[in-house]
Amino acid sequence: MNYRPRKRFGQHFLQDPGIIERIVAAIAPRTADAVVEIGPGTGAITAPLLERLDRLEAVELDRDLVPALQRLDAGRGRLTLYNQDALGFDFAALARLRGRLRVVGNLPYNISTPLIFHLLAAVQGLQDMHFLLQREVVSRIAARPGGKSYGRLSVMVQSHCEAEPLFAVGAGAFFPPPKVDSALLRLKPLPIPPPLMSRARFERIVAQAFSQRRKTLRNALRGLVSEHDIRAAGLDPARRGETLSVGQFVALANHTPQT
Repeated sequence: MNYRPRKRFGQHFLQDPGIIERIVAAIAPRTADAVVEIGPGTGAITAPLLERLDRLEAVELDRDLVPALQRLDAGRGRLTLYNQDALGFDFAALARLRGRLRVVGNLPYNISTPLIFHLLAAVQGLQDMHFLLQREVVSRIAARPGGKSYGRLSVMVQSHCEAEPLFAVGAGAFFPPPKVDSALLRLKPLPIPPPLMSRARFERIVAQAFSQRRKTLRNALRGLVSEHDIRAAGLDPARRGETLSVGQFVALANHTPQT
């Protein structure tokens, strides 16, 4: 396909056949699965998915890519393309129509985090997600308490999903090659979500706890959570937010008076 990638769309097209094969094998699509691909680009993953599925939905913002993607299906009616911005796409509505979705994509680095948060808002309609992301972002999402990579992104994603890094992908697998390495990430919605009394309260506490990571809970949460409430949640006010597990943040939010 004769197409020049556009910087404004953050396009880095996957071109390594071996990596493509590994990604599709990791997804392991079954014929009746309700799969949605975000940013199919030139169709590197789209084509092998179409070989394995009864139908495929794809969301592509760049209208110049749509005709070539449509030719991959050759009028057989298996591919439904939405020429839309995935950040505004209604995944929950599609899930109500098609059943629980399996979402896949080589995500542009510049929108990967807001796009994941957008999908988490529809997580009840999702079966799993497989994304190629900047390797550093994958490390942050899957990080455990106490490490340098652990932060707000880790807690927010892991409060919805199990996060599993699968394998690294070098820059040479893409055209044009990005300046950083990538990795494939699998996200699976938790079978039993955390028993949060108020997700908005939880999100606010997590954000404030990591706003100045070196501060203790006593100082970082001042004006939002009292020292008494920190202790009531079974936590030492002298701890830092970066040492708390997702479950401990949930306990802290649930022991805090709602305002």
